[in-house]
Amino acid sequence: MPIMKVLKFGSSTLTSTRKILGVKRIIEREKVPCVVVVSAFKGVADSLRITGSLAALRDQKYVSLLNEINTCHIKLAGDLLTGIKADTVLFKISELSEELNEILKGVFLVREMSDYSLNKILSFGERFASAIYSGIVEKALVLDLNSLSGENTALPYSGNTHSFIFGLAKKMINSARKRVIVPGFIPDASDLQYKKTGLSGSDYIAASIAAAINADTLEIWTEEKGFMTADPKNVRKAYPIEYLTYQEAIELSHFGAQVINTPTLRPVYRKLIPVLIKNLSYPEEKGTLISDRTSNGSRSLIKGISSIGHIDLITLQGTAMVGVTGTSMRLFGALAKNNINIILITQASSEYSITFAINPPDTKLAFNAINQEFRQEISVNRELKALVEKELSIIAIVGERMKNTPGISATLFRSLGMNGINVIATAQGSSELNISVVIKRKNLKKALNVIHDGFFLSRYKEMHIFIAGTGIVGASLMDQLQKQHDTLIKEHNLKINLTGVINSRKMLLDIKSIPLDSYAEKLNSSTVKGDIELFISKMRKLNLRNSVFIDCTANHKVASMYKLILGDYISVVTANKIACSSEYSYYQQLKSTANEKGVRFMYETTVCAGLPVIKTLNDLIVSGDRIKKIEAVLSGTLNFIFNTLSPEIPLSTAIRMARDKGISEPDPRIDLSGTDVVRKILILSREAGYEIEQNDVEVKRFLPDDCFEGDIDSFFRKVKDHDITFENERKQNAEMNRKWRFYASMENGKAKVELLTIDSGHPTFNLEGSNNIVLITTERYCELPLVIKGYGAGADVTAAGVFSDLMRVANV
Repeated sequence: MPIMKVLKFGSSTLTSTRKILGVKRIIEREKVPCVVVVSAFKGVADSLRITGSLAALRDQKYVSLLNEINTCHIKLAGDLLTGIKADTVLFKISELSEELNEILKGVFLVREMSDYSLNKILSFGERFASAIYSGIVEKALVLDLNSLSGENTALPYSGNTHSFIFGLAKKMINSARKRVIVPGFIPDASDLQYKKTGLSGSDYIAASIAAAINADTLEIWTEEKGFMTADPKNVRKAYPIEYLTYQEAIELSHFGAQVINTPTLRPVYRKLIPVLIKNLSYPEEKGTLISDRTSNGSRSLIKGISSIGHIDLITLQGTAMVGVTGTSMRLFGALAKNNINIILITQASSEYSITFAINPPDTKLAFNAINQEFRQEISVNRELKALVEKELSIIAIVGERMKNTPGISATLFRSLGMNGINVIATAQGSSELNISVVIKRKNLKKALNVIHDGFFLSRYKEMHIFIAGTGIVGASLMDQLQKQHDTLIKEHNLKINLTGVINSRKMLLDIKSIPLDSYAEKLNSSTVKGDIELFISKMRKLNLRNSVFIDCTANHKVASMYKLILGDYISVVTANKIACSSEYSYYQQLKSTANEKGVRFMYETTVCAGLPVIKTLNDLIVSGDRIKKIEAVLSGTLNFIFNTLSPEIPLSTAIRMARDKGISEPDPRIDLSGTDVVRKILILSREAGYEIEQNDVEVKRFLPDDCFEGDIDSFFRKVKDHDITFENERKQNAEMNRKWRFYASMENGKAKVELLTIDSGHPTFNLEGSNNIVLITTERYCELPLVIKGYGAGADVTAAGVFSDLMRVANV
């Protein structure tokens, strides 16, 4: 038997003369005999359906719409053909138009359109297209199964039908012409599976013909690149699957992959005829080959992820099912009587419940059918009840290599769980070819992306960050992120997406990512007023995987929203001390929420900027050590001020210098009052394991209370009055080789902060500039304390500490 191919071209490929000529080139380059199955030109099927509906309503507008359809095809033929070929095709179009007009007249007269009449009308879309292709393709002849009279044109999978098609097609192929054009719509087709495919039936027609003539290959040309690892509309990193087995393709198409309908594969599967899905716009690309070949050339344990975006879940549950035979038969029998298709089934091993997924339009009918079938058990005995859950989606992971491979389910559920996506129902067949999960519809896009990241090797992992605060710390962090952007991708496979940014004036969110090098300009040009509650609400609604909220403010309201953020499976990285130094109960809630949700709450920079003090305390405690005492100079600001004082630089000037350099808080009174140091020693005490509140910390101020009353300008006027006093005391200290240190200490759960005068023997004596030092005495480090020393203030080092926390969230 000679080699033969079947080529099928969908309506999405037939949208312009350029694409039609592309189809012509693909057909004519074939060196073997081929059958070409064509769909109607794009939009024609819908126009035909409307035309028929108008005729059935006795609306004369159907005539003008019919004329538009005819004119469209005549113009297309005129654009593509000239001479005798054009005349021949135009004559055929005229004949088809007359035939269609007669059918529509009959519908108009009887005021009724049966399913058969509708299908007959719709078939003219494919017949018009076939006529045009017979003219533009060299050595082509139309085999119009619609026009054959007295022959069995049905396409069930039966020997007689196949013998008829095989004999007729073989005769035509072996004639002078080696290309046969077949319209992809046959209204006489009685095969139930074909009818269920609706307007996509041309795929099924092509597959049936391929099986009937024992074709060597079925090629389906679409605008898709083939089966993808996931829906590219939801997963940007999805890519084409090169090879699929028939079973894998059936599973993927059943669970929502729109490339090909499940019934299409059945005729070719029986005869093991390979199916090649190709893209008309990119004919040089490989596409997807569906065959009995199991190797996929990929290291991934699954082939693809498919989804059905909108399903409802019905559960029948109750004691009347336990130990009672025939319940499932009654349930599914009632559904079958009403032609309700079941997408997924799962049943509890206790026999207490059966859950199944269906399409939402069938829900009401299914619910009524169940209540009718089990009326005695539900309404009378009240031993059963039917429950409906709406707004759900199904995701299925598919692959032959899943069989007998441990860890697949673990990867699936871990990926979902870490991103806060709850699995409502799950099903896995004994063949281990797929695992299906039901989730909330609102989480579909996020779930598809996290599963794709979990199973398929990607060039990089993506992290979505939302930054509050664009002051000196926030701006420095942005600068560092921009400088390291390419390095993170190249060396750590991590891509940082700035998805949202807010300051006190404006805010900006963009799911496509805000450029780090121009975020300031884009934020300034934003027309949306800064509103932290609205910002966080929008961030939560975006529901993006691997999201991190970064707080570079010193704002109480922002800190008060951490629990809400963590509760939505969004990690928090903060340099804001307020949350961790607020009520102990809130501090504990934040940590427990982060642990419960499996996200990170990172706040290393709340104490000593970028120094690893909190991490060190945590490591000591985890290893079984006990913290007995902490002594520290924790204010880089105050250390800078007291180290800067000189005859030329009085106290008031040193304070201004600290603020201008970004070493102090925007309001330096927070530092000078000791509030900042109180927060820090409080955080360290809590990290050391002590339950302590802010009021428990003893504070000894070195400036009078009236300095802290009024606005910032008033403060600077008042503090200037103390310049001489501090200068005189500084001179005395210098003469005695002593220095000032604003000191924090905690011993056995009791903490205090105060200004000390120290001599050269003190461990903090040589602490220069804005450096911090922390001395930790533990049961292990009891004779000599563990010392951590270094820069403890400044925008750059604080931003670097935030950056480091962010990398720990990403596990880099």
